[in-house]
Amino acid sequence: MRVLITQSIDPGGLALLEAAGLELTLREGEEAISREALLARVAGCEGLLCMPTDTIDAEVMDAGPLRVVSGHAVGVDNIDLEAARERGVIVTNTPGVLTEATADLTLALLLACARRVLEGDALIRAGGFKAWRPTMLRGMDLYGARLGIVGMGRIGSAVASRAQVFGMEVVHHSRSGGISLSELLETADVVSLHCPLTPATRHLMGEPELRTMKSTALLINTARGAIVDEPVLARALSEGWIAGAGIDVFEHEPAVHPDLLAAPNAVLLPHLGSATWRARRRMAELAARNLIEALADREPTHRVA
Repeated sequence: MRVLITQSIDPGGLALLEAAGLELTLREGEEAISREALLARVAGCEGLLCMPTDTIDAEVMDAGPLRVVSGHAVGVDNIDLEAARERGVIVTNTPGVLTEATADLTLALLLACARRVLEGDALIRAGGFKAWRPTMLRGMDLYGARLGIVGMGRIGSAVASRAQVFGMEVVHHSRSGGISLSELLETADVVSLHCPLTPATRHLMGEPELRTMKSTALLINTARGAIVDEPVLARALSEGWIAGAGIDVFEHEPAVHPDLLAAPNAVLLPHLGSATWRARRRMAELAARNLIEALADREPTHRVA
């Protein structure tokens, strides 16, 4: 059985696929696979191991024709689940294995924004540190600050436990309960997004929501880029609706809105949430096991469709 892997993955995942006797087509390269290359290379494949940057729709599924789509991610918003169900295509993801790494990066962004780490680094490198001053680059105390978590799943819960160690008060808004989104936005000193991208959460953070936040508040997004309306966020940062933002994900990756690039009060990262050696190895191995199980007509560990 032939399997297409759209980008290089950790060798641990490849070893599992090779040991299972699958015929692998591995597309290597730094950039996401193009639409044309995806359609050409998936022809004749029963399995696909894809990245969150790949759009997997009915056309791609039919080009195989595919039996299994194994996502190398937790989110599956890039995969047309309805088209998969109509065709009997199994879809899987990799939850759990990246929880701790993503929670760590969320706290890294929070600290970098709250204590203005990048601004301090830039000041030093530009030769602007002439003398210590009591008013220089003052930031937010985490101790006693209120963290509002939007989406209290695995990652949101892991962020909450870390924040509480810093002495933060944690509130949340999610499908499982918590406070209303409006109350969270009005009262939180930091808003951290951990909800999935769905039609209901696309541009969840738009102008009304960003204007509701405190002018001293920070926005952190390590979930999905399209949850935030990026042009509006750029305005919010430049016009002082909020104090800063830490963003790891973007709506049209790898493109970043130019006004965000120009914002000195934004910390921007290239989707590094799960980018640790252990997390990426475990993601590759889980994506591989899901694929192997489904192609062998066994129920995969993490099936979403």
